[in-house]
Amino acid sequence: MIFVDDRTEEQKKTHATIVVGTDSFMSGWGEAGGGLSYAGWACKESEINACESMVRNRNEMKRVRIVGNDYKPSGQGHCHIYVYKAREL
Repeated sequence: MIFVDDRTEEQKKTHATIVVGTDSFMSGWGEAGGGLSYAGWACKESEINACESMVRNRNEMKRVRIVGNDYKPSGQGHCHIYVYKAREL
């Protein structure tokens, strides 16, 4: 499993909740060749609802779920954790 986490050490403390889903578009090819692709957005506790809504509204995301700071899938594939940034209106 290729695992990429964009958070800094400080963000791992402040953005300890991850909204993750299986990326049906990227699974099976590229860095996820022969496996699944997972994408997750790490957020602050106060941002969970907005972050989850954003991820659920992405058509390619399946099996959306909320996981903890220690999330790391096993098996063959690719997982990328991004830092959630709330959109400013």
